[in-house]
Amino acid sequence: MSTAPAPTPEPTPQGPAPEPPAQTPGHDEPGTAPQDQPGDTEAGPEAGEEPAAEPADAEAGPAAGEGPEAEPAEAQTGPQAEPGEAGGGPRAAEPGPEDQTGEAGDRPEDGGGPGAEPSVSGGGGVGESPAGGDHAAAQEEAGAGAEPAVEGAGGVSEAQAELAAQRVERERIARRKAERAEPVEAGGKLSGRAADLLAAVRAVESGAKPPSLTFDEAQAPAPRRAAPAPPAPRPQAPARTVGDVAAVRAVLGRGGAPEALAGPAAEALGEGAAEQLAEDPWRLLAVPGVRPTQADGFAQALLGPAAGPADERRGAALLGWLLDRAAERGHTALEAPVLEKALAQYGVPAPAETLEAAIGDGTVLVFHEPLGEPVAEDEEQPVRVLVGLEEHALAEESLADGLARLAATFTAPADWSAAAVGPGAELVRAVAGAGLVTHSGGEAARAEPLALLRAAQGLGLRTTLAAHAPAPGAVTVADLLAGAAGPGRDADGRFAVDLLIVLDAPQLDVETAAALVESVPDGARLVLSGDPGVLGSAGPGRVFADVLAARAFPHVVSRTPDAGPLGELVSGIGIGELNQVDAPGKEVVIVPVRDPGEAVHRTVQLVADSVPRAFGIPAEAVQVITPGHGGPAGTRALNAALKERLNPGPGRFGGFDPGDRVVHVPAPGRARPARVVSADAEGLHLDAAGARIVVPQDRVEAQVRHGWAVTAHQAVGSRWPAVVVVLPGDAAQALSRDWVYTAFGRAERHLSVVHGVEQALAHAVAQVPPKPRTTRLTALLRALAAAQHEQP
Repeated sequence: MSTAPAPTPEPTPQGPAPEPPAQTPGHDEPGTAPQDQPGDTEAGPEAGEEPAAEPADAEAGPAAGEGPEAEPAEAQTGPQAEPGEAGGGPRAAEPGPEDQTGEAGDRPEDGGGPGAEPSVSGGGGVGESPAGGDHAAAQEEAGAGAEPAVEGAGGVSEAQAELAAQRVERERIARRKAERAEPVEAGGKLSGRAADLLAAVRAVESGAKPPSLTFDEAQAPAPRRAAPAPPAPRPQAPARTVGDVAAVRAVLGRGGAPEALAGPAAEALGEGAAEQLAEDPWRLLAVPGVRPTQADGFAQALLGPAAGPADERRGAALLGWLLDRAAERGHTALEAPVLEKALAQYGVPAPAETLEAAIGDGTVLVFHEPLGEPVAEDEEQPVRVLVGLEEHALAEESLADGLARLAATFTAPADWSAAAVGPGAELVRAVAGAGLVTHSGGEAARAEPLALLRAAQGLGLRTTLAAHAPAPGAVTVADLLAGAAGPGRDADGRFAVDLLIVLDAPQLDVETAAALVESVPDGARLVLSGDPGVLGSAGPGRVFADVLAARAFPHVVSRTPDAGPLGELVSGIGIGELNQVDAPGKEVVIVPVRDPGEAVHRTVQLVADSVPRAFGIPAEAVQVITPGHGGPAGTRALNAALKERLNPGPGRFGGFDPGDRVVHVPAPGRARPARVVSADAEGLHLDAAGARIVVPQDRVEAQVRHGWAVTAHQAVGSRWPAVVVVLPGDAAQALSRDWVYTAFGRAERHLSVVHGVEQALAHAVAQVPPKPRTTRLTALLRALAAAQHEQP
């Protein structure tokens, strides 16, 4: 494979493999900002991954940040530099400062390295992800020693076993919660089985219903009732007042904690935040970015010798923190032995008792999932015990109920054979006869849902196309749920649609998916379409993979291959092969570099000069993708250098100037490309593909970043005419198959790879598959499907 010499700005095509000429490392790059510490790489929600000791500033996404070193003897394949000659940058160093900007996929990660916090690992979910990875491997890596998951959890007897076990725990929760003045507010957005379950628990708490009736309705599924109107959105927490923040600041000051935490603490803890902290200093762990060692120091300063590792308040707060951290990595629950092990690592002397007390208090929920095939009545069914937070558990149950509802209430199969022609014909036929259909394929396969959309519109159906990121002819899922775009809702609060097609389904986290499915009316058709090989959702859950693994609904696999050298390259990556491809039109170019400084220099050359001159693609249509935000070749360093070259200015609007290319991130998992227009007292004015966005001044720092360079998680769902993927040497351990697949797949016409990771790229593609996430959705769907099949 040929590579481009460093001094030459023109990219060169991929082909046979002459050795690159010697290069001079350390090109000076004008305009770069002070660099972050290396190791600030993309890392994300991983099952089997312990929710601590992650590289700071990491981009959330499955299976990033875990790539092992390449084996020296591994054969070179695909687009990579010759070892020892190019790309010989340093390996990942210690992570840098934490970054808590709320960017898409960004999470306030703990720093790794010596002295990093102990961590918790999670096993894989029930069922195996289509993208690879298994529960046993995850548990072996984590050292949890838990039972391996076995597929096939289904049948009424299994549901009865689980519900009977839960009944005992719920009764204990009811007794403990009866002492409280008010029940915990949760589940406000739920409907169906999950809402009924929550209502039953609340009835037990109030004494209005005997505990024995709580779960009886689940023994045999009741007939489906008409869809009720979705409940009103959960009310927002009251805005914190100056007095609230001042009171919290005073408590923080007594404990020696930074005053800057006052605002976030008041927002995280809500009413009475100061009193909560004074009574239970470990509640500080509810503030994003705070670590157990910091909370321990705060507690010792406030409580003195009374603050010890055995304090019940400390154990409860640590348990909630561990589950929150697991959710940031995509888990909706963790196995009980895993949590006990993690609590012990933090010095909790009786982790099993701490977990039992939290279950009894209702702080967390416990679930018993059957393992293996159903056993005889006189035998004990093996189960795994999962523990999760109420919000994620109920959302997952609501989603399973909603998906089953759509499949069960669809009663109008039709003959669409006349419309089932050309690309998408198989999908059209499947959707004609089912209420819920899944569809998978690469970028070229997106033409099939579009063909279905046109066919349904031709048949007079009310249709809506939704996508994760802005796309022609589609509304974003976020705008659809918010009512900012789309068909609106009917009198019952459901979408006024006969067919809803959702692209980029792997990006749906469990809460978003539950809200979406709840809004689809009975009898309508829902299509979930996506590429299983891309990075998963930024939030908890692996909805698309779990639905596919359940095999409870019709599934259509596209036979449309991605065309050209780029399509061939990306398709090979999807199956773990980094192949050499012929690129006569310079569709794929490798640019070897020796160190991160040279990587920044060459990236600026490619974006500003080489790609526009060689391919006629303007610089504003070239997107840079790199594994992380920090480090000498992360998004911050690259954006500083690219701004200096493409739109220099003083950054007079909070670091931004008119014309700056930015990414607006109103919430984790949502990244929208935009350009800066102006700024005034109202805030920073952005133009996002013709839509005007105003970001308030106090939100600019948290929600807006320069966007010439982004992480792969921010790029999911979008494509550009040309993409430059930057792989500096310190990013080697951040690479995984799904990261490479996602980043390389964003290019439509041209891909340049600034390559400094030696053999680590081929190793990641071949041997670092996505890590599974611990979830319950697959088992819930299988149990519901089995119960429906056994109905008379």
